[in-house]
Amino acid sequence: MTSYNIALNFEDGVTRFVECKEGEKVLDAAFRNKINLPMDCSDGVCGTCKCRAESGSYDLGDDYIDDALTADEAGQGLVLTCQMKPSSDCVIAVPTTSTTCKTGQQKFVATVAQVMPHKDAAIVLELEVDAGAPVFLPGQYVNIDVPGSGQYRSYSFSSAPGERRIGFLIKKIPGGVMSGWLARAQTGERLEITGPMGSFYLRDIKRPVLMLAGGTGLAPFLSMLEVLARENSQQQIHLIYGVTRDLDLVLVEQIEDYTQRLPNFTYATVVAEEASSHPHKGWVTQHMPTELLHGGDVDVYLCGPPPMVDAVRKYFDDSGMTPHSFHYERFTPNVAAKEAA
Repeated sequence: MTSYNIALNFEDGVTRFVECKEGEKVLDAAFRNKINLPMDCSDGVCGTCKCRAESGSYDLGDDYIDDALTADEAGQGLVLTCQMKPSSDCVIAVPTTSTTCKTGQQKFVATVAQVMPHKDAAIVLELEVDAGAPVFLPGQYVNIDVPGSGQYRSYSFSSAPGERRIGFLIKKIPGGVMSGWLARAQTGERLEITGPMGSFYLRDIKRPVLMLAGGTGLAPFLSMLEVLARENSQQQIHLIYGVTRDLDLVLVEQIEDYTQRLPNFTYATVVAEEASSHPHKGWVTQHMPTELLHGGDVDVYLCGPPPMVDAVRKYFDDSGMTPHSFHYERFTPNVAAKEAA
């Protein structure tokens, strides 16, 4: 029997995937998986189960009343989960917390497969996951427990969903808890992981996309680009990758590879350090040609440290240019904290 993966993304950033059988309603599939989505009548009358479908195809039927879901709301992607029958994999934003729905964060274990330093700038950590490990959305992150420290650190996936080997791009920090452990990590060691989490993830691509990466904030974009390449996306996509020093430019060859796999993908690298001889110097906002914004008909994704996020937001405010959608995640590399919007 045909079934579809439905990602339920809660407002506290927790994501849970449920399998929805062909012809089954999302609300029923969630209940079958012991996730109590908001509901009251379950008959398309009250509107309590209203959520937003951010990707995928589905049928709402006509067995609900306009007071529960208006035509305008349906046109904007709002759905009643008590009526929604998916016909593809879907992502649904649920306007409440995971704990309210009597679910929560998932935990799983992974095995160290490879640790690859990139000079003094970053470390690529690759892990093998067991069968049955949670799926994630491209752009999301997990918390990784640092062995022997009692602490965890948050990292975005740099690999595509659905693989047995997952990857992370980690900033190398002198004296850092994770950096210190990675210096002595051994292949075969086991790590405890919590996730996936985060509302920073790739939505349906319906217009040009501008990706802005700062430092190891490149990681989620590598995940997104891999997904888009596998989907053979024809949309215009431009990535601007900004760093502080020349040495901080890592995995550029991997980015270059996507110019061959994505027909309308381009990118630019930017280095802030004055002493650099890089052809593009300064800040990301200084290398955003107006044509990349397509008069506002563009989806912008931004991941980087707080000063970069604040600078880009100010740039849009000052220019009067409002993107069709703007998704961002700010991070501080040496602490386990992320904020997305």
